[in-house]
Amino acid sequence: MKIVVIGGSGLIGSNVVSRLRRKGHDVIAASPGTGVNTITGEGLGDALVGAKVVVDVANSPSFEDHAVMEFFQTSGRNLLAAEASAGVRHHIALSVVGADRLPQSGYMQAKVAQENLIKTAAIPYTILRSAQFFEFAGGIAESATNGKSVRLPVALMQPVASDDVAALLARIALVAPLNLAVELGGPDLIGMDEFVRRFLEAKGDPRIVVGDPHAKYFGAELDDGSLTPGRNPHLGSIRFDEWLNRTPIAA
Repeated sequence: MKIVVIGGSGLIGSNVVSRLRRKGHDVIAASPGTGVNTITGEGLGDALVGAKVVVDVANSPSFEDHAVMEFFQTSGRNLLAAEASAGVRHHIALSVVGADRLPQSGYMQAKVAQENLIKTAAIPYTILRSAQFFEFAGGIAESATNGKSVRLPVALMQPVASDDVAALLARIALVAPLNLAVELGGPDLIGMDEFVRRFLEAKGDPRIVVGDPHAKYFGAELDDGSLTPGRNPHLGSIRFDEWLNRTPIAA
């Protein structure tokens, strides 16, 4: 079957594309670089001709509050309208665990707006809310660095390997729509400060991580329920220590 992956050249998208192609499907890796732009609509209609499933893993190039909201609303509207015209039967979107629990965060507000567009459209859907990827550890550290210290929340999170995220998205693409949101977390709970501390230690980075219960993440103060999945989530199989040991990390 023909499947279009929006954001198909990125970390998650390229992995999903590879997995589905190995299963023998006709997969289009759609991105501005391949002539498909969900903001302008360029190439979108042509890419979706004959497609039965669309997997949307595109992310905003800017995390500024207004820009990220504009991205997800514009992209979502254009994509869902084009899918309706093309007769797409299953819309799959990647979202974030806890998006609906952190209204202080502009990014999370934008993800909720994207989810609401999907839920009110006529196309059957499945939303995968994923916990933070292991691969985000470096970016989280950079966003909280001041000199030689990194100040981060101590709240629990349940990070997951991007490979596990892509694997589940590929499986969802080959089954019937659920018309609801499902959650995915990693195998283990860990405080955000400890998550980044272990990452920096693994790469030999001398920065000191300071745990602060009042430090903010994407503009929001966290508690142990903010970024952890609810009851009966899907769980990834790759543990953080295993990922650290097998992933080349530049010093």
